[in-house]
Amino acid sequence: MTLALCADVGSTYTKVIVVDLHDGAVVAAADHPTTAATDVLHGLDAAAAATGVTVPSSRWYVCSSAGGGLRLAVIGYEALVTAQAGHRVGLSAGARVVHVSAGPLASLAPLRAARPDVVLLVGGTDGGDAAVLAHNAERLARGRWRVPVVLAGNADARPALSALLSGAGVPVVATENVLPRIGVLEPGPARSAIRDVFLTHVIGGKRLSKGRRFPSLVRAATPDAVLTGVETLADHVGGDLLVVDVGGATTDVYSVLTPDGRADDVAGTLWRARTVEGDLGMRWTAPDVLAAASAERLLGDGPSTSPGPRGDKRGVDRDGTAALRAAAALRAATPGFVPTDDAERAVDRRIAALAATVAVRRHARGPAGRVARDLRDARLLVGSGGVLRHAAPGEAKEVLDAVLTDHAGGWLVPRAANPVVDRSYVLAAAGLLAADHPATARALLDRHLVGP
Repeated sequence: MTLALCADVGSTYTKVIVVDLHDGAVVAAADHPTTAATDVLHGLDAAAAATGVTVPSSRWYVCSSAGGGLRLAVIGYEALVTAQAGHRVGLSAGARVVHVSAGPLASLAPLRAARPDVVLLVGGTDGGDAAVLAHNAERLARGRWRVPVVLAGNADARPALSALLSGAGVPVVATENVLPRIGVLEPGPARSAIRDVFLTHVIGGKRLSKGRRFPSLVRAATPDAVLTGVETLADHVGGDLLVVDVGGATTDVYSVLTPDGRADDVAGTLWRARTVEGDLGMRWTAPDVLAAASAERLLGDGPSTSPGPRGDKRGVDRDGTAALRAAAALRAATPGFVPTDDAERAVDRRIAALAATVAVRRHARGPAGRVARDLRDARLLVGSGGVLRHAAPGEAKEVLDAVLTDHAGGWLVPRAANPVVDRSYVLAAAGLLAADHPATARALLDRHLVGP
């Protein structure tokens, strides 16, 4: 039996599964609190030891979102075109986009204040106007910028601007344009370049561990690994799918859709997409979940348009909403809160149902509020996150049903999606294994998410 160890070093917990490379079976699993305050290797090694299985380090596949994950800034030409395209590409690369600017940079102060790990510098279609791209590259060069830059703009200007930046001491990687033509979004090269910069410059610079062992083990940012796993799953099942990952601070939504030939979005359509809702989380941002749900008319003054965790479509009374708000405030004040009884677990599931519903609405509608992604043909809805993994199967399904029966959100609800929960945390593992062991990645997903 040849085994691989797949690990996600998260901001709170480090999760490990051991996979049989022959048939994709999970032979052991364990987790341990992430030890970012000392050295993340302590928690990673402890989780690996807790599996009771020894796997040589050459077969360790690790992703990480510890230390804030990958913080990306996007500098573009126009807010609704290249800057928006760069933002979408950054999310697909597993980044947390902390700053977006459009047009000529007047000052680097806002960029510095955002503390990005990487800057994605974009602007202009190939053969188009390169003046703004050139201005912004020159501004970074003059400002003695030292954070790595991925240059993915106008192809005609790219060689000269890459030489300008590198000559000024700016770490730069030049790659193909994210928006070579209006309406045509090409995320692959920039996503790959951002991944490489993350591995070579960012992981070691976060001081999560002493020495070179941890950086040598990490192969991707966690959201990048998950998206690769989602893409692998979509290719395997041969159809559209949707994934909702409800975390402590954010809710991430991933979708893979079949291209339909539309070209009505000038910033291009990302058919394999990820969105991050930084105000929708189970702990740190739990009060914001209720605020967002109220704005979506899922709580408060009117009747609920989406079922609660028990499928109840009646309006939530004011007293019930007040109690829910108090519970959310408690969770935000004590992010380590763990429910100890059925009532508290039911509150967690209610918050999760609201977070998932709002997050998918936003993902489907897009930034302009119109339907940006047609999710009607999604064959699977995969739920992830501790609140779902630790719930009973029926209870987790009720949370996902809140998404599948949300007909008042201004988006196209899946017509026949099968809801499943990633209980063994295999999406990230499949994404980590996909390049070296594609058959294992498919078998792993087949066993735990697709089924008979």
